[in-house]
Amino acid sequence: MTETTVSVLGLGAMGSALASAFLRAGHSTTIWNRTPGRAPELTGPRDTDHARRVDTAAAAVAASPLVVLCVVHYDAAYQALAPATDQLAGTTLVNLCNGTPKQAREMATWATGHGADYLDGGIMAVPPMIGDPAALTLYSGSPAAFQTHRDTLASLGTARHLGADVGLAALHDIALLSAMYGLFSGFLHAVSLVRTEGIGAGELLPLVQPWLTAMLPELSRAAEQVDSGDYGRGVVSPLAMQAAAFGNFVDSAHEQGIRPDLLLGLRGLMDEAVAAGHGAHDISSLVEVITRQG
Repeated sequence: MTETTVSVLGLGAMGSALASAFLRAGHSTTIWNRTPGRAPELTGPRDTDHARRVDTAAAAVAASPLVVLCVVHYDAAYQALAPATDQLAGTTLVNLCNGTPKQAREMATWATGHGADYLDGGIMAVPPMIGDPAALTLYSGSPAAFQTHRDTLASLGTARHLGADVGLAALHDIALLSAMYGLFSGFLHAVSLVRTEGIGAGELLPLVQPWLTAMLPELSRAAEQVDSGDYGRGVVSPLAMQAAAFGNFVDSAHEQGIRPDLLLGLRGLMDEAVAAGHGAHDISSLVEVITRQG
């Protein structure tokens, strides 16, 4: 593998994991963090085994053709790069901050205005996964920049480019995380419910996991319904029936002395969809009220 020089700006838990993965893959790595001394394990006496730490963001940007930024949010990204604008020309800036599609597009305009190629990214992994193929990072923006640095970025895990529209990585990142938080919210409500009777989360888990696994194939049918607009195809549990029973979920929460907050939004959408004529349709028809413009 050809060694590539890369700079990593931001050495929190994720940034440190990124720098470590680049080093393990044999890439010469320069690191910078706003607070000095973070991630001391990354630096040491032998340059071949350790990163080179620099004191300024400008020095880090100047050190490498590939600059990977991983800080807490876009405001922090602009703050980090402000002293380094003169060094950006000719680099490829890869921003892995979590943010919105609009923020990604605005930063792309800013970065290209300073002469850099720009890729925005979303990391679908936790720090211990970085470097494993199971760690997926989504990228969007300059196709040429992605192609040039694809092998280096693959040091972090599976690298997938979603297209030239720089906002697509952030959009998919938020979409996938939204699905994850929906899963977590349902689980947390479930364990809150049973623990009122002294049943532990660990006791419920052997029932929850196979149940959710059994339900996963339903996502394929829901996706087909959404894409076709035919929400009546293959309906087993009409939405009107589900909405009528859903009051029991909220009532059970009240009876057990827990908050039903995680359910209330879904109940409201169900009732609205039924009122809009989707009572005989599947639950996938909720997308029609979710996406309806006020």
